[in-house]
Order: sequence, then C-alpha cells, then structure tokens
Amino acid sequence: MAGYLLKNCAAVIVDEGKGPVVHRNVDLLTSGPEIVAIGENLAADALPAGTTVQDAAGWFVYPGLVNTHHHFFQCFVRNRADLDWTKLSVIEWLDRIYPIFSQLNEECFYHSSVTAMAEMIKHGCTTALDHQYNFPRHAGKRLIDRQFEAAELLGMRFHAGRGGNTLPKSEGSTIPDEMLETTDEFIADCARLIETYHDTSRFSMRQVVVAPCQPVNCYRETFVESVALARDRGVMMHTHVGEGESPVIQARHGMRTVDYLEELGFAGPDAFYAHCWELTHDELKKMAASGTGVAHCPEPVYLVGAEVTDIPAMAAFGLRVGLGCDGAASNDNSNLMHCLHSAYMLQCLVSSTRTHPVPPPADFLGYGTSGGASLLGRRDIGRLAPGMAADLFAIDTRRMDYVGTRHDPLSLIARVGIGMATDITMINGRIVWQKGEFPGLDEAKLAAEAEAALSAVKF
Repeated sequence: MAGYLLKNCAAVIVDEGKGPVVHRNVDLLTSGPEIVAIGENLAADALPAGTTVQDAAGWFVYPGLVNTHHHFFQCFVRNRADLDWTKLSVIEWLDRIYPIFSQLNEECFYHSSVTAMAEMIKHGCTTALDHQYNFPRHAGKRLIDRQFEAAELLGMRFHAGRGGNTLPKSEGSTIPDEMLETTDEFIADCARLIETYHDTSRFSMRQVVVAPCQPVNCYRETFVESVALARDRGVMMHTHVGEGESPVIQARHGMRTVDYLEELGFAGPDAFYAHCWELTHDELKKMAASGTGVAHCPEPVYLVGAEVTDIPAMAAFGLRVGLGCDGAASNDNSNLMHCLHSAYMLQCLVSSTRTHPVPPPADFLGYGTSGGASLLGRRDIGRLAPGMAADLFAIDTRRMDYVGTRHDPLSLIARVGIGMATDITMINGRIVWQKGEFPGLDEAKLAAEAEAALSAVKF
C-alpha cells in the first residue's frame, strides 16, 4: 500500500487524545489513508513497498484544518463593493444579495465549489462542510451531486450540508420565489443524498448533513421534519443561529432562536449552529448542557460590524467550538488558516470587555482541527497520531517570515498568522497540493473554466 515517510520534521503537532504536544525532530509515516507511526529515526530501509521518502527538514507539520461552515457558491459573488455591509442591516443586505444568488446555474455551483475547495486546500484545509442552501429552480436538484464531483477532483474530504429555504417572502422571509422549496422537496432530496453519498466508514470522504438554512427563512415543519430524518438516518444537523434573527423569531414564536430550536429537537450532540454572535450567556449555557456545538466564523464580524462572538464564554461554559470560513457574502476568501489568526486577534481586541479571559492561541488551532472534527461527528480526523487519518499540512519555516517564532509551533498560526500557501497538503494519505501545484491538475485551466462559467451569468 502506497505511503509517505516525512523525514526529519522540525516539529509535528501530535495529539493522541490528551491534547496537542510538539514533537521535535521526528519522522511521520503514512500507509494508505492513515498515519502508522510518528517517532525518531524511522528506518527508511525497512519501509513497506511503495513508500515515498520526503525530506521534511525545517517543516512544521500540523493536523489538517476542518472547515465547519461555508457557502461555496458565494465565491461567484465576491469583491462586490456595492454590497456594503457597513451601510445595511443583515435583513436589508439579504434582500439585496438573494436575487443575485438566485441567478446562478448548475455549472456555477460546480465551478464555485472547485474554486472554494482549491483555496482551502492551498491553506491547509483537508475537510470541509459546505452549507449549500441555494437551489434556484432553473438550476435543478443535482447541485450537491456536482459538489461531490468537485471534491473528488481535488481530493477534498467533503461533508455536504444540504440546506434549503421554505418560507415565502410574502410570509416574512428574505427568499426570492426562485429559490424556494417545499418542505417535502427539501426532505426528499436530503434523503436521496444520504442514500447516495453518506458513508459512515472509517476515513469516509463523503458525508451528508441535514441543514435547513435558518429558522427565519423556513417553516416550523421544515425543522421538525429535519430532526426526524436526521435522527432516523444517524446524520448531523446544522443551521444558522444568532446572527441577527433572534428578535424576529421572538416576534413570530414567542421565544428566541435557541429556545425555539431546542423545543423542536434541533439541538444536541448531533447538532451545531453557525455564528451565534448575539447569544446571551444563558443561551450559551443551555447549548453547552445539550451538547450543541458552534461553528464560529470570525471574518464576517469585520463586515457585519456586529459584536465579536464571545468565544471566551463559550470556552468557559464547555461548548464544542469549530471554525468556518463562511461564504463570500460576508468573507471574500476561503482561507481557514487566516480565520484562525482573525479569530484570536478579534478576541484580543475586545478582551477588556469580556467576563472570561481569551483562550490561549493554541486553543484556536484546536478549534480549527479537533474542534471541527467533533462538530462533524468525526473521531478519525483532526489530530495527528497513529491510527488517525493522514490529513495534514506542512510549513517550511526556514524563511524570514518565521524568524523568532519557531520556539512555539502551537501558537504560531493564531498569534503570528501564515501569509502564504502551505508547502504541502495531504488528505487521506494523498498529496493534493505541493510546491505550488495541484498534482495532476492544471490550475490555470480550472481557473479559466470557472471564469467562463461565471461570465455566462448576467447579474
């Protein structure tokens, strides 16, 4: 079985289930999809047939990052200075952006997925959840099928969040009719995708998450049926919570979003919410008690101008926390590595206003790796240790960028930031990015095809 020996790594972030520890001057051996050994002086002359020896001198080797919230399709609506968050409320902004989203076609969804995943891989992300809630009628129902196709092309470990919107604009949503589905349509396609793609085996590359877009844009029954399906099929649940909608939910249902979803059963160890910046400490404690997780997306805070998510309180209350890029609607890049740095720096910015102290920088690396794996219900990714998936990235630190930083690999990404692509990204034991290239793929061709798909849409 093919594998790699990363020889003479300057540092490897090892976590055998008791927290990360830096191992200096060690080798890392993979076989097929898994890590089989990490240690000093692994004998190159006693390796299994088909093992490639890679000189890793100077490399810091990290567990692959796990993205827990994104909207890939929004890569085709970015760098739009006219859609200025600073002058619009969340609801006003949604009213302007959704009509643009509704014009995308099937090819746009495929090529925007390639675009987003390629950027993530370049920056160390090895597993990604996408929350794909945009199903324009003219684009058909096979949009997530095309996303799985894109993930296979690039070698990305992919969790498809099948989203949807069911409440008409006439009843208070922000959704154009072109993007609406019925609850029955939504649930039926979730079931189809689970039956077709959901793989629960060890080192699975394909899973499905039931992910109605958000309570403010869906009927109550949509969430009730989502819970029933997810629990019946044993899959995870995901939605948007605490991003400005709580007063609307309060007016409609007599309670804020966290209580509303808990009443519906959309809470627990198999559920996680994106954002959660407007939640009270009592709501966070309620989520911690139920085991519900949070996919924190730090970079939207810059554009939305809302309060900085209270990660110190979440940590103090014991919430499970992962990180997400979010879509280009509120973050114009797909660089989860950059999000680690943003997440930490934003907490430092408001630390004097918080009840609880900012977690150490190393914890933010944890949110982006093992924390994300926990949200997705995965026990085989998010850590580097024998028996875990061979998902990793490496940075060659023999550069001026890292002088004075190399004493603390655990804090480096969150505190200092990484301003370039990785030197190598490996997913499931396969090198998918190395020396500035996607092995076996022509990046210029992929980019040209994506631009052509985008230019065919008249916004």
